[in-house]
Parts: sequence; structure tokens; C-alpha cells
Amino acid sequence: MEGINALYGNILNILKRYRADAYKAINTAMVISYWQIGKEIVENEQGGSVKASYGDEILQSLSKKLTADFGKGFSYSNLRNFRQFYLTYPNDQICYAVRSISQNTDNQPNEISYALRSNLSWTHHRLIMRVDDMQARTYYLSEAENQQWSSRELERNINSSYFQRLLSNHKEISLAGHAKQASENFIKDPYVLEFLNIEQPSTLNEKEIETRIINHLQQFLLELGKGFSFVGRQFRISTETSHFYIDLVFYNYILKCFVLFDLKTSKLTHQDVGQMDMYIKMFDDLKKQESDNPTIGIILCTDKEETVVKYSMLKDSKQLFASKYQMYLPTEKQLADWIKNDKAIIELQLKNRDND
Repeated sequence: MEGINALYGNILNILKRYRADAYKAINTAMVISYWQIGKEIVENEQGGSVKASYGDEILQSLSKKLTADFGKGFSYSNLRNFRQFYLTYPNDQICYAVRSISQNTDNQPNEISYALRSNLSWTHHRLIMRVDDMQARTYYLSEAENQQWSSRELERNINSSYFQRLLSNHKEISLAGHAKQASENFIKDPYVLEFLNIEQPSTLNEKEIETRIINHLQQFLLELGKGFSFVGRQFRISTETSHFYIDLVFYNYILKCFVLFDLKTSKLTHQDVGQMDMYIKMFDDLKKQESDNPTIGIILCTDKEETVVKYSMLKDSKQLFASKYQMYLPTEKQLADWIKNDKAIIELQLKNRDND
């Protein structure tokens, strides 16, 4: 019996491995075929100088024929998606963005291979191609594959303006979608905690919100971003005379440092800044190992007092940050306001630098 169980286990592992490979190959072939169908549709329209209304009629007729021969998957709306897929990723626009995933018989890169990712499904691409900003689109392509986001996680990150909320928006993000390994590039403002399902206005205190975060730790880690692992809640740090408790402690294996979170249910104050600064210094002195980089502290608050930000150690610190959090996904207007504010900050920084 033991021999049969061992044989069964070996065969099961073989089937799982090769079925996964087969699924990946089928997925890649399917996505490539959709891109090529989109290309055919666009070239047919352009070559025949087809007007939009006439093009719609062609797609309707084409959908009926393809559905009759191949079944589901070729509806009018899907054909429009295939068309948009090609228009989003024409050959001459994103050749720098992603690596090749397929080769032709002459061992030359397939003409569209750079537009695809072997681990991303058609659902992933359909979500990403609706992102207007090309830099954000490239970022989502890279992160969705590298972080193995499910299509649901990707959709949530796009809807919550994940890319725009990164503080690294004030700095440089490479076209490959990899932020520089600096602390600022791993911090968002604001953080969106809609998964906590807290009705607004909220009457919960800090401990109750903290408890909900722990109960939804997986979603919170996704919101934090790459490289974070949970260390502890109400983490005690002690001196010879006193005990202090830090709300949430994480470790980021990319930054190679501890990240402390202090949760506030009110507007940021200078006392909050001073308290977190003390926590950082204590953690560096008592917990940080020689191989670790300096500890980072993030104050999560409902609103930031700009005077406190401007005239406190927050202004130039590489270890201390304050970010707002909100309990609902941002609206388009909020997103537009964030981008507008970011541009204003960048312009002011450049102006100050030139004056110096």
C-alpha cells in the first residue's frame, strides 16, 4: 500500500506540473490570437477607409459568423475588446516595456511577444488596457506578473489608484515598473482600507480599527505593497524604566528594514510626529540588527495638518512619514485632485531647486 501511495503521489505531481505548463501555453496562445484578431480588424478598417458606423456593422456580422463556428467568446463586445487590445499595444509603442515570451521558428522574437506576459490572463490584459496613462499601464503589467496578482487583486489596485498613490510619483519610476529601492517609493498617500467594511462616519476607536486590520491582514498586506511581512501587533519595546507599545510592526525584505505603523483616528499633530520619532530611535537602538537598514515609521491619520508637515521633522526625513487613510475607494474627482496636487508639488520642488 505504501508503494502505491508513493507512486500515486509522484504521478499526481507530474500531472499538476504539466497541466500548469499546458494552461500557461494555452493562455499565451489565446492572448496572442486575440491581439492578432484585433490587428486584422484594425487593418481591415484602415485599409478600406471604413467609417465607425460601418465598422460596427462588420463587427456584428463577424461576431455571428465566429460564434456559429467556434462558440462563445466572440461576441460583439469581445471583438471590440480585441480591437482595443491591438490599439493599446501597437508594435512601435511598448517594445521597451516587457520581456519576450515567445519565439518564432527562426528563433527571432515574435512581433507581439513584448506586449504580453506569460503569467497574465486575458482578464488581466482586458483590465490593464483600460488604463489611459501608459506609464501606469506599464507599471500594472510588471507588478501584476511579478507580484502574481489575481485578476481580482489587479482590478482592486487599479480602482483604488494604486500607482497614483505611491509617494514615488513625486520621484522617478522606471518604465519597467520597478521603483527604486528607497523608502519613499514604498509608501502611499492615502492608504485605502475599504476592505475593512467600516461605515462612514466611523465611531470606531484606534484599537477597533487595528483589530479589523488584523482580521483582514492579507488584504492589508496587499494594500501595503511588495516586500511586507507581519511582525506583531501592540509590539512592546522596553527601556530600563518604561514599556511602549507600537500599534503594528512589519518587516520589508526588499528595503531590509522594520516598518512601524501608528494608527490615529484624528488629524495629524506634532505630538504624533514626536512619538513616532521616538519609536523609530528606540527600535533602531534596541531591535535593529547590524544587517538591517534604518527603521521606517508611518503615521496613519485621517487628515494631515500641512503646518505640522512643513515645520516638523516630517519635511526632510527619510525614516518618518505621515499618510492619510480612507475607508472607501477614491472617486475619479479625487484621483484628478491627487494628480493635480502631485504636479504642483513637483513644480514647486523644481522651482526651489532652481532658486538654490
